[in-house]
Amino acid sequence: MHEAGSLRLRFPNGERGALEAVIVNTAGGMAGGDRFDIDISVGAGAQLTATTAAAEKIYRSLGPATEVGVKLSVGAGGALAWLPQETILFDRVRLRRTITVDLAGDASLMLAEAVVFGRSAMGEAVTSGEFSDCWRVSVGRTLDFAETLRLGGAIAERLAERACANGGVAVASVLKFPADDTSVAAVRAIAADFRGEVGVSAWNGLALARLVAPDGATLRGDLIAVVSALGGTKPPRLWLN
Repeated sequence: MHEAGSLRLRFPNGERGALEAVIVNTAGGMAGGDRFDIDISVGAGAQLTATTAAAEKIYRSLGPATEVGVKLSVGAGGALAWLPQETILFDRVRLRRTITVDLAGDASLMLAEAVVFGRSAMGEAVTSGEFSDCWRVSVGRTLDFAETLRLGGAIAERLAERACANGGVAVASVLKFPADDTSVAAVRAIAADFRGEVGVSAWNGLALARLVAPDGATLRGDLIAVVSALGGTKPPRLWLN
């Protein structure tokens, strides 16, 4: 384990046979010009759940962007659950994030990322800013999943559009590998319990769920339900506090 800057990694006591890592940002947030890099390698046959101690705050920037780079690799027969708590964006934010995953052919992955635009309970909204999120997942050295999300300029207007978030200000994506139609059916079976909008599909051996909610609290509840339904891992205990 290597730490530098304001990031710290802690291993609270977990269940026997399971290892849970908690990332702590002692700076209390990220500002324009900050760059944070996280590199996690799970060895052959090992299992790890990684989360964060709290929701991460990305403050407004008057100049340079905040940059976050996440690299995850899982060896043969290994399993990784990357389940950080929400990322909260402030008005006039500028965030560029990349998530790169390299999996062995028989490795397992559960990856969930949630983003909340503003703090509704504080009467704060994200009117404008820039947000770029780039995901690349390779299995056995072959690129299996790639997407890039970009929101810029009048973010509030974009989120209000029906084809985008239909007025929601909290979104999440959950990716599971390996997965098939059975995983999709498990999520759809609890559709009546969702308070926001949830869609899920499977192809090429992976499953992907999308979530949209009117606020962070609603999103958290739906996200816990989706991760639990997809199976293979339990939501981190910090999610339930």
